[in-house]
Order: sequence, then C-alpha cells, then structure tokens
Amino acid sequence: MEVSIKFICLLGLVAFVGIAEFGSVEGAGECGKSSPENEAFKLAPCATAAQDAKANVPDSCCAQIKSIGRNPSCLCAVMLSDTAKASGIKPEVAITIPKRCNIPNRPVGYKCGPYTLP
Repeated sequence: MEVSIKFICLLGLVAFVGIAEFGSVEGAGECGKSSPENEAFKLAPCATAAQDAKANVPDSCCAQIKSIGRNPSCLCAVMLSDTAKASGIKPEVAITIPKRCNIPNRPVGYKCGPYTLP
C-alpha cells in the first residue's frame, strides 16, 4: 500500500511539471504571446518607409517601432517575417527605420539575420 501511495504522488508530480512546462511554451516566442506575423501587421504605417530609404517615416510608424523595438529580437523577427516579405518590405531598408525615427535607446549594433541595426 505504501508503494502505491508513493507511486501516485510521483505520478501527480510528473503530471504537474508536464502541465507547467506545456503552459510556459505558449509565450516563449520572440514577441511573447503574439507571433512576429501578427506584430508585422501593426507596422502597416511603415510600409513605404520600409521600401524606400529616402521616404519620410510617419509618426505612427515611429510609435510602433518604438513599442516593438523594446524587444530587439521581436523587431528583428517582424522585419524578417513572411508577412513583411509578402508586403514588399526590404529588410536592408526596414532595419534603418529606428535610426530614421531618432529613437534614442535603439539597439545599435544588434545583429538581425544578415543585417546589423545602425
């Protein structure tokens, strides 16, 4: 009888740990619980500025870049996402937007795939 109680306790512990780890995987992406694809839609105001390095960057774009840019790995994942590519974003141009927005605490020198944030 003592063995079966220990077995049940051990089985309960294993189930608890398994459930806890399963739940933590959901928010483990670059952008937390949101996917880079979903975050890319928030950067719609940046479309022209991400295709042409000489285009003005709208304030609404800078606000979104500032928000997403708090997490450089998320910003990188968004710029390299399939959604961004499908909308004609040029990563080599998009990566210059934080600088063009004059964001003071931007992640200068952060490696984003083959690109480096200026």
